[in-house]
Amino acid sequence: MRQSLCEVGDLELVEYITSFRSPPPSGARRLPVPAMLAHRLWAVADKPRVDRFLGDPDVVHGTNYVVPPCRAPQVVSVYDCWFLRHPTMASDAVRQAGRALRRAIERGATVHASSASTASEIIDLFPRARVATIPLAAVPVPNAASEPPIPLLVGKPFVASIGTLERRKNLPVLVEAFGLLASERDEALLVLAGADGDDRPAINEAIDRLDPAAARRVVMTGRVDEPALSWVLRNATVLAYPSLDEGFGFPLLDAMQVGVPIAASNRGSIPEVCGSAGLLCDAGDAVALATNLAAAAFDDRVRGTLLAAAAEQLATFSWSRCATDLAALYLSLVAEAGS
Repeated sequence: MRQSLCEVGDLELVEYITSFRSPPPSGARRLPVPAMLAHRLWAVADKPRVDRFLGDPDVVHGTNYVVPPCRAPQVVSVYDCWFLRHPTMASDAVRQAGRALRRAIERGATVHASSASTASEIIDLFPRARVATIPLAAVPVPNAASEPPIPLLVGKPFVASIGTLERRKNLPVLVEAFGLLASERDEALLVLAGADGDDRPAINEAIDRLDPAAARRVVMTGRVDEPALSWVLRNATVLAYPSLDEGFGFPLLDAMQVGVPIAASNRGSIPEVCGSAGLLCDAGDAVALATNLAAAAFDDRVRGTLLAAAAEQLATFSWSRCATDLAALYLSLVAEAGS
C-alpha cells in the first residue's frame, strides 16, 4: 500500500513507528513513547499529542487499529472486529488497542474499513463513527520452498487450511467436514498449516471423534515459514476457509493467484472478497462444507468454473485504486479541516 501511495500525486508521506524493538526504517520517525505505554495512555486521554514529532502533518493515518492523538485529522485502519465482539478471546495488548481505537473514534477519527462487512460492524459497534470503505488488494504469494516441506503430501490430493489455530477460523467444523469427505475419498488428506492457538484443544477433540483411518490423514504442521506455507498452498487441491468472521481474508486472494479453488463460509467479508471464485456455505454446516470441498477438489467442471471466476475476481482488487481512494480521503479531510 505504501508504494502505491507514493505514486499518487500531491502526497508527501512521512512514516512513523511506536515500537522500540527494532530500528525504524529509513526515513521513518519513532514516536517518543513505547507502543504498549502509548496505547494505555491513548485509551484514556488525548495525549501525548504527536504533532511536533511528525512535523505538524496535515493528516495522521494509523494503519493498524491505533492512531495517535493530534490536532490534524486522523484516519485509523480497521481490518476486522472479531476482537471487539469477543474481547475475552484477545490478548491484553489487543484489548488495549481496542480501547485506544474506541477513544480515537470518540474524538472524531475516520475509520478506514477494509471491507463493507467491516464497515457495517464498525457502525454497529460505534454508531457515531465516520467510516470510509476502501478495500485492500492481493499481496504477491512468496516463492515456494525448493524442497517439499512435508514429503507425505507429495502427489496426494489434500485440503489446506492456512492460519493460526484460533477459534475464529472454525477448524473443528472443518475437521468434521473432512471426516465426511474422507469416507468417500480415502486418498484425501487435510492439512492444518499454522501455529497453535486458542482452539487447539477443540481441534484435537474433533480429530479424536473421526474414524481412526480419517484421523490419521489429518496433518498438523505447527508453525512453518513462508516458503513452506507457499508450497502447501500451491500444491493444495482446495483451500478451506470456513471462518466465523473475516475482515478481509488475504488467503482467499492468495489461492486465486496460484490457481487453487476455494470452499469457504459465508461470514464477514468472505462473500465480498471471494465473489464467485469459491463455494460458500454457512459456517456451522459441516455437511454443506464437505459437499463443497468435494466439488471444488474433484469435480473438473466446478474447478474450471471457480478458477475462471478467480481471474475476474482478482482484477476487482487493486492497490492503485486503494491508494487513490485513500489519497482522496486524506485530501477531503484536509479541506474539511480548513473550511
